Amino acid sequence: MGYQQAWDLQTELHAATVARKKANRERVKAGEPAGEQFHHLLFVEHPPVYTLGKSGSLHHLLLDEAQLEAQGFTFHRINRGGDITYHGPGQLVAYPILDLEEFFTDVHKYVRCLEEVVIRTCADFGVYAERDPGFTGVWLPGDPARRQARRKICAIGVHLSRWTTLHGFAFNVRPNLTHFGNIVPCGIDDTDRAVTSLSVEVGRPIELEEVKPLVKRHIQDVFDFFWRERTT
Repeated sequence: MGYQQAWDLQTELHAATVARKKANRERVKAGEPAGEQFHHLLFVEHPPVYTLGKSGSLHHLLLDEAQLEAQGFTFHRINRGGDITYHGPGQLVAYPILDLEEFFTDVHKYVRCLEEVVIRTCADFGVYAERDPGFTGVWLPGDPARRQARRKICAIGVHLSRWTTLHGFAFNVRPNLTHFGNIVPCGIDDTDRAVTSLSVEVGRPIELEEVKPLVKRHIQDVFDFFWRERTT
C-alpha cells in the first residue's frame, strides 16, 4: 500500500477510536455502561519511500527531488517523532492504533513495549537483539574484534493524540539495504553503526509471512489482550 493511502487509513481509524472513547465517557457520565473499545494493528509493505519526522532534518535526505523521482522513491514529511527513515518492499511496517488509556498512559513505556515485541521476534529466529540506552529502536550488538558495527534492525517512530497511537515500527525483514544509503538513517551518522535485516543476520531469505504471526503473538503478550481478527 502506498504511504499516503496507509497514512489516511491510520488517520481514519485513529479518529474512530478517539470518537468511541469520547462516546463512552459521555455514556458513563449519563449513568450508562460504557461501550466496547477496540484497537487496530495494521501490517503494511510500502513501495520505496522516505519519511521525515517532525523533529528531523531535511539535510539527512541525500537525494534531491529529481533524483528521488528518477530512482522511483517518494518522500513525505509526517507528524511522528524521530528523524528520517526508509520504508520499502521486504520491510514489515506495523501501525498499532491503540487507545493507551485501556492499557497505560506512558509514552516511554509504549515505545519500550514496541521494542520488546521486535526483540522477542528476533529471538524466535535465533538472533539476539537489544535496546540501546542512547537510541530508540532495536539493535544488534557490534563486535570490535570482528570489525562488526552495531546494527539497527528496527526503527520506531510514534505519535499520540488523546492517548491514542499513530505510526509505529519498521522491521527490516529482507529489504534492499542499499536504499538506506540515500539517507542518514534516523539522523545517526556514527561510523560504528549500520543498518541490517533479519535475513542478513539469519543467513537466509525470510518472508514477511513468516514474521507477521510472531509479531502479532508478541504484541498480544506484551500488551496482554486477546485478538478479535477481521480480514478486509
